[in-house]
Amino acid sequence: MLNGADNDVCLHLRTGPIARSGLRRLVIEKQAELSAAGLRPGGCAALNLPPSLTYVATLLAVWRIGAQAVLLDHRLTPYEVDAAAARLGVRVLVGVGRVHGSPLDVFHDVTETITVREEGGQAATPHAVLQLSSGSTGPSKVIGRTAADLVAEVERYTRIDGVPLRGERIILLPSMVHVLGLVGGLLYGLHAGVELVPPRRLTGDSILEAVASGSAPATVLGVPFHIGLLNSVADPPKLSQLKRMTTGGELVPATVSSAFDAKYGVPLGNMWGMTELGVIATDLFGEHRPAVMPAPGIEVREVDGELRIRRPESPYVGLSDPARWADGWLHTKDAGRVDPDTGLVTVLGRLDSQVSVGGLKVDLTEVEHTLTELPGVAAAVVLYDREITAFVQLTGDGTGQSVEAALAERVAGYKRPRAMHFVPALPRTTTGKLVRDRAVLRAAIP
Repeated sequence: MLNGADNDVCLHLRTGPIARSGLRRLVIEKQAELSAAGLRPGGCAALNLPPSLTYVATLLAVWRIGAQAVLLDHRLTPYEVDAAAARLGVRVLVGVGRVHGSPLDVFHDVTETITVREEGGQAATPHAVLQLSSGSTGPSKVIGRTAADLVAEVERYTRIDGVPLRGERIILLPSMVHVLGLVGGLLYGLHAGVELVPPRRLTGDSILEAVASGSAPATVLGVPFHIGLLNSVADPPKLSQLKRMTTGGELVPATVSSAFDAKYGVPLGNMWGMTELGVIATDLFGEHRPAVMPAPGIEVREVDGELRIRRPESPYVGLSDPARWADGWLHTKDAGRVDPDTGLVTVLGRLDSQVSVGGLKVDLTEVEHTLTELPGVAAAVVLYDREITAFVQLTGDGTGQSVEAALAERVAGYKRPRAMHFVPALPRTTTGKLVRDRAVLRAAIP
C-alpha cells in the first residue's frame, strides 16, 4: 500500500505534509513497539484510537506484523471496549493515553497506550480486519474481511470512473474505523498516490479551506451529513480545485442534492456500500440519481424486492444466519430494483420500511423523504411502532404545527404518522447515520 516515491506526500495534516518515507519510518517504529508488547503473526490487536497519524501508522504496523486488526470507534465507552475485546479475544489493545488539541479537530494528535490482555491470544479467524456494523438499526454485527477482500476492493476503486487519480487529493471526512474512510479513503489513497487531506475542523468553512489549501484537484469524501455542512456555508467561494463530492451511507434527499448543486456546481457523486463488502455501486457523476451502477466485479440481483449481492463466503464472525447470507448471496435487507436493460440499481430503503396499514401498503421511506424535504425540518426518522411514528428534528424556524400542516398537503391520510415526536437532536451513529433503534429514539424525546 505504500508503493511510490519516498518524497511523495500521502497525508497533509495541520502540522504539515507527511511523505511516504516518513510514514514508512513511523510504521516500522510502531511495529517494534507492538512486537515488544508480544503481538505476533496471527495475533489479534484492537485499535481504540481517534483519526490520527498514530491510528494510521499503528493499523499498518499490525498488518505488517501479520496480525488481525480489530477496529473500535474511539467514542465507545470503556465498558463497550472491554466487552468487544473479550468477545473477540484481543491480545493487545492500543488506546488513547492523551489527546492534544481541540475535540473539534478532524485528525488528532494522540499519545497512545498499549495494554496487553493476558486472557487474549491468537486471532480466532484468518481475517485481516474485524469491524463492527454501524448499529443504526440495532446491535452491531462483527464483520470480517481478509487481506484479499481489501485488496480486491481497492482494485475495484481503481476501475470506477470518476475516482480521484494519482496526484489529486481526497478531502477525508468519514472515520477510518468504518469502511468508506478506511478503504475508499486511506487504503485507496495510499495505493493510488492520492494525497489525503483531513480538514482542521468538521465545519463547512473548514472543509472549503482544505480544498483551497492546495492546487491539485480535490474530491470531498463523506456522508450525507457532510453535505449539510457544506450547504450551511452562506456564500461559499468559487474554488477551481473542487472536482466533486462523493457520499456514501444514507440516501440523499432531492432537496439536499439540489441545494448542493446550486451552491457548488460540481458533481455530487453517490455510492452504495456495506461494511460486509465495501463499495457495491456508484454514480460519481450524479447522472442517474437515485440509481447507481454496480462496481466492476459486483453482481447484484433483486429477489422478492430485496437486493442481494454475490459473495462466496459469509462475512459474519460467529454468526450463521441464513437470513443474512446463504448459498453464496449476501442479503442486504435493502429494498430495491435492478433495471434489466441497463443494470442500474435503485435502492429504495430498508426492506422493513414496507408496512401494511388497514390493508394498504405504506413505504415508510417515502414518508420519511417527504417529511425531510419539508421547510423547517432538519432530519427525520419514520418507523412502525404499533403505528406509523415519526421522530423529527426541526430547524431554527420550524414548528411542529407548520410541519404537520405541510405534511398533510403532501401525504395521504393513511400514510401520515399517527404519532409525531419533535426532538432537539436525532441520535446518530458514529458514522453520521440516523439511528433507527426504537428504544434509542424514544429516549431522545424530551
